[in-house]
Amino acid sequence: MNAPLQTARNPVDPLKLEKLAELAVKVGLQLQRGQDLVLTAPIAALPLARLITKHAYKAGAGLVTTFYADEEATLARYAHAPDESFDRASDWLYQGMAKAFANGAARLAIAGDNPMLLASQDPQKVARANRANSTAYKPALEKISNFDINWNIVSYPNPSWARQVFPDDPETVAVEKLANAIFAASRVDVDDPVAAWNEHNANLRRRSSWLNEQRFAALHFTGPGTDLSVGLAEGHEWHGGASTAKNGITCNPNIPTEEVFTTPHALRVEGHVSSTKPLSHQGTLIDKIEVRFEAGRIVEARAARGEEVLKKVLDTDEGARRLGEVALVPHSSPISASGILFYNTLFDENAACHIALGQCYSECFLDGASLSQEQIRSQGGNSSLIHIDWMIGSGEVDIDGVRSDGARVPVMRKGEWA
Repeated sequence: MNAPLQTARNPVDPLKLEKLAELAVKVGLQLQRGQDLVLTAPIAALPLARLITKHAYKAGAGLVTTFYADEEATLARYAHAPDESFDRASDWLYQGMAKAFANGAARLAIAGDNPMLLASQDPQKVARANRANSTAYKPALEKISNFDINWNIVSYPNPSWARQVFPDDPETVAVEKLANAIFAASRVDVDDPVAAWNEHNANLRRRSSWLNEQRFAALHFTGPGTDLSVGLAEGHEWHGGASTAKNGITCNPNIPTEEVFTTPHALRVEGHVSSTKPLSHQGTLIDKIEVRFEAGRIVEARAARGEEVLKKVLDTDEGARRLGEVALVPHSSPISASGILFYNTLFDENAACHIALGQCYSECFLDGASLSQEQIRSQGGNSSLIHIDWMIGSGEVDIDGVRSDGARVPVMRKGEWA
């Protein structure tokens, strides 16, 4: 008698993956009947992409169009492409995406690329390719950053990513650990994820409402290597969790999320600040960032690792040296409490307070949907080809809210809400 075939156990729980796909469509996007969806994903995330496509059609999607990225194809470019290739990007593709968004399509991205994919590549080529891509992507990015549409990002435990997060474990174990961490952070390891997200969104709304009532003129961060005053844009508005896009659809752009965030004044940031977690950017790790601001602009910058890439990022355009976002996250957030460094901004930014270089969000203004780009700039909003978050919070950082008369109100002490 032949022995029964042994099948390998799936390290990614299929029931929780199904819940994540359904959550992405129903809560992340609140996809509407008849609405098209533009989906991007790494090839490794095919199982999640297929489930999201299924749930999108069950929700009544008009058409789901998916674009896949392949790590091996990306590396082949760096190994074999002619030099001039690195100043090009698929502008035709991004123009098409922008047209789809203008016609009412929703946007969903599955994250999970290897955070160190380009670590050994020529930083000059990486910077040139990033700049070309950012320039080409701008028409589509503006539809997202201005909240013209409902959009969402979720993650899949790509094996190459899992090996970076859990380098001492066999690949199958690493993938299982990362999958479980993603499910926990995304609140799909409970009986009713939709109810859990409704409660979580309500908690974030309470935080943002309190901050909006205070009408602070600035936030002052102090801690090891940090003494930073972040002026807030005129007419700024705090947001957290679910947001209503200009098309009237309330979505949760980031799953997971633990932040409340708003727009700094591009000209009113002063002092110095040190990063508290590494930044994984376009396949390069940038660690121990230290910068100094004058009149809102970074005038000095260094990093213990990835400094050349950081400086190339800062030279993307004039707005790249100014802030487009400031976000508050308690040190005790579930992602921080997990003790895992994800090497992925979607997760790591939700473990710590952070700031973002570059483009601001128009939604973070009172009546932002009705403001022109010129009005947003006049109120202090920043404009750039990039939007890159990096972490500056920890259990040793204090934050005061500063009123226009100079009065100070404790906002956070030792990384926790005061």
